[in-house]
Amino acid sequence: MTFGPLVTADWLAEHLEDEDLAVIDVRWSVADGPKRADYEAGHIPGARFADLDVDLSSSPSPETGRHPLPAPIAFAEAIGRLGVGDITKVVVYDDAGGMIAARLWWMLDIIGRDVAVLDGGIDAWTGTLSTAKVAPSAATFTPRPWPVDHRIAIDALESVLGPDTVVLDARSPDRYAHGAEIDPRPGHVPGALSAPATDNLDGDGRWKSPRRLRLHYEEIGADGDNVIAYCGSGVTACADLLGRRLADLPPARLYVGSWSQWGSDPDRPATEGPRP
Repeated sequence: MTFGPLVTADWLAEHLEDEDLAVIDVRWSVADGPKRADYEAGHIPGARFADLDVDLSSSPSPETGRHPLPAPIAFAEAIGRLGVGDITKVVVYDDAGGMIAARLWWMLDIIGRDVAVLDGGIDAWTGTLSTAKVAPSAATFTPRPWPVDHRIAIDALESVLGPDTVVLDARSPDRYAHGAEIDPRPGHVPGALSAPATDNLDGDGRWKSPRRLRLHYEEIGADGDNVIAYCGSGVTACADLLGRRLADLPPARLYVGSWSQWGSDPDRPATEGPRP
């Protein structure tokens, strides 16, 4: 059986005791930050908690954005402390249907690791939740550089803006049009299409079928091979990258700095309103 990029709660329950499997909880929100308290109050048995702000990002700044990628060696050390080694399969979940979990999925996937998102997140788990402390033995995770063909930097993005490049903004329509308190200023990258990450999900919080995902990206004009995704800080945009993978579309690139970087530079152009 091919592993990932999604697994069901039934699959996870059947394989939870596998020695080569690690389950990672990455619950986080804009309002609360890392939800460690929620994890401690109840998590999937054996799951380890990863802090999005610390384990999956480097220090934020207006020049780099709120969630810049960590250095490969820092990421390897952080993930190794969670008991993830070079041959460990990882299942990652959150409480947002995979909108946050997709960030770790993307980070591991682009460096060739076995990783899957739990479809439906913790809400899909019908088994017992645990409050036990989880202290995995540290594992050796060999650092690998972040592949340049899976991401794009701010100057390169501005240089390719135009009709030959499709740019997706994974934030909510309101933030795309007007911004929010967390955004450095209103608006979006000129020409970017509104493609909320949550549009990849059904009403029950599970991912749409591959056929429906393909139709979704075809309808918004983002089914080609020159697509770039961004969001507020390079997290939920990964859900659009996962959605495209499920739809069997060509890989898209992530603009990691996203609006938290672009919008912080007053010299970068911006478009306000609901249209690209």
